[in-house]
Amino acid sequence: MINNVEIPSKVAEYLLQIKAIKLSPTSPFTWASGLKSPIYCDNRKTLSYPEARDYIRDAFVVVLKEKFGNVDVIAGVATGAIALGVLVAQALNKPFVYVRSGAKSHGLENLVEGYLEKGQSVVVIEDLVSTGGSSIKAVEALREAGANVKGLLAIFTYGFEKAVSSFSKSNCEWYTLSNYSAMIKIAEKTGYIDNNDIALLTKWEKDPTDWQ
Repeated sequence: MINNVEIPSKVAEYLLQIKAIKLSPTSPFTWASGLKSPIYCDNRKTLSYPEARDYIRDAFVVVLKEKFGNVDVIAGVATGAIALGVLVAQALNKPFVYVRSGAKSHGLENLVEGYLEKGQSVVVIEDLVSTGGSSIKAVEALREAGANVKGLLAIFTYGFEKAVSSFSKSNCEWYTLSNYSAMIKIAEKTGYIDNNDIALLTKWEKDPTDWQ
């Protein structure tokens, strides 16, 4: 039985354990945007580890029921959250659709793939929220297709203010299983990082743009 209170720390522990999250405060990663970062997150790795995958699936189900109640359809965001969304839909015995990053250049030029009736309630599953841009794009695509989007659930967020602002402007509720702050606490507790690393990681959280 999953304890709701333990979900953020347990998910963070799994992500560090399977190296879905990598921390390198003194030799930072460079994101596609050019941003220097002490953290790299690839939650697609969770699919390769059954124990972590099952826990995350079950945690999604628990949080979804608590925050959104009953829902008609589960949607995944391409490509990282398609498999995750299918796992959640299967656990809830619900239909599944997914949202492309861009419309097909041929055929029906769909953004939403699968069967979706207008007016059906949908919860979107996402693997990671950074600025929130791609997540909001998926939410808007579903709305344009006639869906009643109840909200979005993701595995992890960096906690950027831009993401908070984006979801607020789109009038979309969102929750994550874990987050940057919970991850730092677990990394410290397990000895994954030392005190100097904690200072650098905390500084990045407060000001990622000007962090060095």
